[in-house]
Amino acid sequence: MGVSQARQFDLIAFDWDGTLFDSTAIITRSIQEAVRDVGGTVPSDAAASYVIGMDLIPALAHAAPDVPASQHAELGARFSHHYLVHQHDISLFAGVLPMLAALKARQHCLAVATGKSRRGLDETLQAVELQGLFDGSRTADETQGKPHPRMLHELMREFGVSPERTLMVGDTTHDLQMAVNAGCASVGVGYGAHTTEAFAALKPRFVAHSVAELHAWLLAHG
Repeated sequence: MGVSQARQFDLIAFDWDGTLFDSTAIITRSIQEAVRDVGGTVPSDAAASYVIGMDLIPALAHAAPDVPASQHAELGARFSHHYLVHQHDISLFAGVLPMLAALKARQHCLAVATGKSRRGLDETLQAVELQGLFDGSRTADETQGKPHPRMLHELMREFGVSPERTLMVGDTTHDLQMAVNAGCASVGVGYGAHTTEAFAALKPRFVAHSVAELHAWLLAHG
């Protein structure tokens, strides 16, 4: 891969839900409805949104600690049902497509590192016509869930990029901790699932409070 003087990072990996895709409210509601379906104590919006980005069953177990392990498979199935009902209600955050196009034009490798399933990500990428913008992707069901660094390690190997030249962008502490674990820099976004107060300990290079802020920072410092 050729290195441009204009680039600080050759590989930029993005979380999907809550970072590029405006799905936080739908995921939160789907978690709550799934827990209600199996008779658990319905988590608050804050408790349900906190687990976004984690692997599905551990996330649901964390959000619904009173639901026994014997019902976790059913809980996962109910979440999938509710999410599929609502999946086409959600869309990219405004400004995401121009941002990705600008980064692509500067020849960054762009990737997705997500807690979604491979099937779910592929369906979503097809639905929003993003094929060709991303050079690679990893999902929790084919590697390991965040904050384990395996997703980023695999992407770095695939594109021959060192940790020093890799940037992770995400809206949760799970994303930023994954970057720390992989030895990569990170940028947090404050318009997703987690409040930004929790980001400081993980030392992101920047916290963007809008896609416009993220776009500007990436062009100036990415």
